[in-house]
Amino acid sequence: MQTIDIKALDAHSFEVHVDGKHSTTHIVTVRPEYAAKLLTGNTTTEMLVRKSFEFLLERESNRSILRSFDLSVIARYFPEYEREISRMPG
Repeated sequence: MQTIDIKALDAHSFEVHVDGKHSTTHIVTVRPEYAAKLLTGNTTTEMLVRKSFEFLLERESNRSILRSFDLSVIARYFPEYEREISRMPG
């Protein structure tokens, strides 16, 4: 089981540490308008980042995840991302 630790760097940037067989660190930016498109209910941007990493880790290893990226990039690699992310439990 991998653990995901998230630290807000500012309102739109997060450092994500994934600890498992191999540990990795990622810097993720989230544009406010993109977050608003994906957020549901009381979900925060930090929760969205966590759910996004859970989504990614179901599909690839943490060593395959880009080290620095904007959250919207996920949909380029996984077209189902935006549809499925709102269905994931928060």
